[in-house]
Amino acid sequence: MRQFLVTRLALHAANLVVIAFLLLPLAAATIGALQSAKSLQASTRSVLPPEWTLDNFRVILSGGAQKGAIFEQATYLPDNVKKIRYALTNSAIIATTVTLLTLAFGSLSAYTVARLRRRWVMWLMNLSVFARFVPVIVVMIPLYVTFRQLGLLNSVWGVIIALTGFLLPYGVVILAPYFATVPRELEEAARIDGCSRFAAFLRVTLPLSTPALASYGAIVFIVAWNDLLIPLILNNRAEFMTLPVVIASLVSDLFVFHNLMMAICLIALAPSVILVLLLRRFVVEGLSAGAMKG
Repeated sequence: MRQFLVTRLALHAANLVVIAFLLLPLAAATIGALQSAKSLQASTRSVLPPEWTLDNFRVILSGGAQKGAIFEQATYLPDNVKKIRYALTNSAIIATTVTLLTLAFGSLSAYTVARLRRRWVMWLMNLSVFARFVPVIVVMIPLYVTFRQLGLLNSVWGVIIALTGFLLPYGVVILAPYFATVPRELEEAARIDGCSRFAAFLRVTLPLSTPALASYGAIVFIVAWNDLLIPLILNNRAEFMTLPVVIASLVSDLFVFHNLMMAICLIALAPSVILVLLLRRFVVEGLSAGAMKG
């Protein structure tokens, strides 16, 4: 009994350490976003700032129109901050569209792999998994040249197509084992009732696979929302940048806007946190089922 109590306390202590490791950067970003750059650099020993302000969020959300007290004397403000609304809109459009496209095409491809037990299908699936081990940076030059010839540079659709192509194979890997666990008898019963194979897939297989679809959709949305490399390579105009690109642009040779970076990071983190909170039940069920059935 005593050994069990010690083990339980050790597990709780380990959980607290992991939670603190994950939350400490968020706490530091929150404290930094709620103070001025002068206050942030004044003392490196004090944990809490001497003054609090919302001017960082005010200047970001207003696009530089309302600078507040800490920016009214500033002689320089990055142009990308003034166009932050474009970045918010672009990130939302890209993440949402990529999620919907990967869910649609990924579920169809995964269903084909799960139902057609052909050797060449499994071979292509394994080859696709092996291709995921290649770093994305390796294909950036061919991707840039190809998209330049297609006229997809400095456009939202270019980023959407690239991200969909990179994230789609993960959908096949994640969803195919889950679709394989759905009994064929349910689809055959639906077909006897008059449904076509595609209608049985829509009305039977997809509703039963909601946890897996929610898990995969949440993962894709978070990856597409936070991706930096592809939007940075394909788009160099401010009106087509995303939030990660704007955050990276705040680091220059002359200035580093730490407080603005932290404020934008908190704004960029909000949609992912809200999505996970809304889908947490489906995400936990999908990941648990995938771990047991995959």
